[in-house]
Amino acid sequence: MAALGQRNLLAVVREAPPGLYLDGGNLGEILLPNRYITQGVGPGDQLDVFVYLDSEDRLVATTEQPYVKVGGFALLQVVSLKPGVGAFLDWGLSKDLLLPMREQVRRVRNGEWVVAAVAIDPRSGRIYASTRLDRHLDRTPASYKVGQAVDLLVAEQTRLGFKAIIEGAHWGLLYQGEMASPLAIGQRLQGFIRTIRLDGKIDLSLDQSGYQRVAPLTDEILDALKANAGRLEFNDQSSPEAIRETFGVSKKAFKQAVGALLRQRQIRFEGDGIELLVRESIRD
Repeated sequence: MAALGQRNLLAVVREAPPGLYLDGGNLGEILLPNRYITQGVGPGDQLDVFVYLDSEDRLVATTEQPYVKVGGFALLQVVSLKPGVGAFLDWGLSKDLLLPMREQVRRVRNGEWVVAAVAIDPRSGRIYASTRLDRHLDRTPASYKVGQAVDLLVAEQTRLGFKAIIEGAHWGLLYQGEMASPLAIGQRLQGFIRTIRLDGKIDLSLDQSGYQRVAPLTDEILDALKANAGRLEFNDQSSPEAIRETFGVSKKAFKQAVGALLRQRQIRFEGDGIELLVRESIRD
């Protein structure tokens, strides 16, 4: 059975003047218009298609792939406005996606980029977009573990930092003070579960927490020291930007790793940098 708003692998059942008809199971036959058909494809072949509704609310298939499927979230651009109806978003298909007025947190502007959820209206059966993201997130308690790597979509900026959608399901917060530079709305990146509070709210980090973060980083710092004649021009005064550019971590994570190496008597501060204490290790 074909799923509306999803990619489907469907078999061609017959040819007709407007195109190929695909087996949609309980949904019946679904037309793949001629403009999407490649030479040599015919009955019996299976095609990877996206199924949606055309302008007359008929099921139709396309070999185009949208930027986001039903159930997902993405950064999409407003390409037109229709007074009294809503806005239309470019989601990668020839037919733009409606963002109804009632689904807008605030009125959007033409040309603006917005993070939107994509869903199916249970009454009309149509696919639509919504910037009321809370309605489309998972309300059940999260089962993530502290330190777990997760995929994030940066969706909103607050006075504390940036709210991000975790694995397309839950809200999390990246605190402003722990970032070397601002994030961009719509940016996708990997983060880590830092804390799950008693009230269910989730704090995030761009670095692994605790020993899981520090141990690999200490090895990376030692390797960098060995590759640079036992010295690096980094210390407590180094900028967060320089640290992230070199090691890909926050300044806080770098200081924790350096602190661990100091306690282990493997390095020392010398001038404006750090040096290996065991110089023989440079030749390993």
